[in-house]
This record gives sequence, structure tokens and C-alpha cells, in this order.
Amino acid sequence: MTDLRWQRAVLKIGSSLIAPDRDGLSDRYLKAIAAFITAANRSGRELVVVSSGAVAAGRALLPQAGDRSRQTLVRKQALAAVGQAQLMQCWASQLQMPVAQLLLTADDLQDRHRFVNARNTLRELLSLGCLPIINENDSVATDELKVGDNDNLAAHVAALVDADLLIIGSDIDGLYDQNPRTTPNAKKIAVVERIDATVLAMAGGSGSAVGTGGMITKLQAAERATSRGIATVIGDARNPDFLTSLLADDCQGDFDCQGTLFRAHGEPLRARKHWLQHTLTSRGQLQIDAGAWQALRERGASLLPSGIRQVSGDFQQGDAVDITLYQDDGVRLLGKGISQYDAGVLTGIRGMRSDEITQKLGNTGQDCAIHRDDLVLYLSPIEQESSL
Repeated sequence: MTDLRWQRAVLKIGSSLIAPDRDGLSDRYLKAIAAFITAANRSGRELVVVSSGAVAAGRALLPQAGDRSRQTLVRKQALAAVGQAQLMQCWASQLQMPVAQLLLTADDLQDRHRFVNARNTLRELLSLGCLPIINENDSVATDELKVGDNDNLAAHVAALVDADLLIIGSDIDGLYDQNPRTTPNAKKIAVVERIDATVLAMAGGSGSAVGTGGMITKLQAAERATSRGIATVIGDARNPDFLTSLLADDCQGDFDCQGTLFRAHGEPLRARKHWLQHTLTSRGQLQIDAGAWQALRERGASLLPSGIRQVSGDFQQGDAVDITLYQDDGVRLLGKGISQYDAGVLTGIRGMRSDEITQKLGNTGQDCAIHRDDLVLYLSPIEQESSL
């Protein structure tokens, strides 16, 4: 078995860790979690945090809110609005790096424009050395627009940022064959190769007094992440040994990492490549020049508008487009990627340098037509033919 090596991870922290006394936030467990984040950052790794706790923080500030068991959706939305600022302040007070808040809804993850914009924002924050802290936008999200729980939100975010690892920090140290709170001889599962009906049957109901999820939502999140090539670990984030083992790349099948490891189905790059190549339908075509092709192939560069000769199709920002090169023997299909611009805009700036684009469009915030993380190149004739 090989080590669990990661460069970018999403860390989900539940309400029971940041609000262990149900009402109000606490640094009881947050100090060790913040130390883990700081150590990971100093080692050159990147983390994105999905944090619960806004409603619990709001409830502590507004005791007049009443009995938590009788709260309506609009009351919880109001509490989240009040508590979100305190939640961010709590995180900022523990960390030696800038923190940034992002509030998402399911619609932000499903709408192609919002998805691309959220992805770009997160990329930029990470490049600037910030810690993005994400929560669901509970103050405005309705049932139709809610992801529903932060476990599954974290899995969505892991795919959004192309993470190598999803860490679900909980107050339980992994998956057991039975409920360890009620069954003393329950056995912990160290490694899950694939989540099936037998594994799902091990999950019970919600085990937290302040959170919205339980083991079932954690398994759903793990299934969502691992199917996209992202390994997942569930463990007790109150235990410093759990976090230390992850930082040391020691969480593997023959090592007790104090948690449960869910193995990914293939490498993340392969999963993304498969998604781009076989799931997304191309809505247009970009014909590039030889210089751009060399930069893509040899340097792993992003595709710049300056390297585009021709734009075909009626696509929008966030749509997939084919990348082609005109040669003496015809048009060669090189790959596929997600466009940062609408077809009309890209037609108007093709062949232009970045300074020329700024003069024409102003500061758009985008200097590439397709980011290298949203690009797959076809390396063999078989791959090319399968996409035609």
C-alpha cells in the first residue's frame, strides 16, 4: 500500500468541533486544528476549509431566539446571518495567515457561470496565500437551493478546487461496523476500498446535537469525492494524532491514522480528464496556432487569447470547447477545455495580447481563454477519435 500524499486538501469542520457546547463558538479544539493548517501551509500545501458553526454563533448572540427545536427556516437564516461574522473572527484569531469568506449555494455549483467564477476566485485566493473558509449561504438559501449539509458541500468544493484529499473532521474517529456510542464492541473500519450498500448500512442517524449531518452524510460525501478521484478521510479532529498523521503522509492502509480512509477510484487528474472528455459536450471550437500548441504541450500552459486563430460555435462562459490545430493534412483535434469567455467576446479578442485585451474590455480579471486546470490534451489518436 502507498502513502496518502496530497498537495491540496479540503478540510471540513463540523459544529461539534467549533461549537462543542452547542451555543457559542469555542477555541477548545480549534487551536490544534489551526496549528495543523499553519503547519500544512508552511510545508507548501494548500487547504480550503468548509466550516459549520454560524447558526450556533448567532444563537449565542441572540438568546431571545428561543427554543432551538422550534426554530423555523427563516429564524435559522437570521441566526446564520448574525453568527457568520463571529465565525470568521473566530477562525482569524487562531491563524497566522489571511482568511477569506465564501458563501455558496447549490445554484452556485450548478450554474456554469457561477461555478467558473467561484473556481477562479478560489484559485486566486490560494495563489495569494489566503485560507478560503466556505459555508453554505444559509441566510438566503431555500430548500431548493441548499446543498443541505456541509459534508456534501465539502465534497463539492473538493471537486471545485481539484483537491487531492477531502478531510472530514468530526467528533468520531471514523466509520464503525455498528454505532460505537451504543455498541461497546463496535469495530472501526480502517480502510474502505469502495462504498457499497454494505458500507452504507453501517451508518446511523445524526450523532451531533448542533450539526445537520451524521455518518450517512459523511459517507455520501466520501462517495461523491472518491468517485471523482479524491481520497477521503473521516476522523476525530479533536485528536492531534489524527491531524499529525495526515500532515506526515502516514495515513495508509497498514498504519493507524486514527481515522477511516476511503480510497479514490483512480487519480484525480484521470477523473477530471474523463469528466472533461466524456461527460461535457463541446459547444464550440477554438483553432489555435502552432506556438500556442507548443506552449500547451511542452510547458503545460494555459491557453491565451493571443494563440487563438479562429472561434466557432455559440458557447458561453463555462461551456466546453474543442481545441484544434490546422495542418496541411486537415484539422487536428488536440483536446478540450472550459472556456473563460463567451464566444462573442472571445471572437473579438482572439489574437490579442493581455494589454490589448485590457484596453478593449477593461480589467476582466482573466488573462487566459482556458485555464490549464480546465484543459485536457489528447495524447493518442485513439483518444482523439473517441471524442469526434
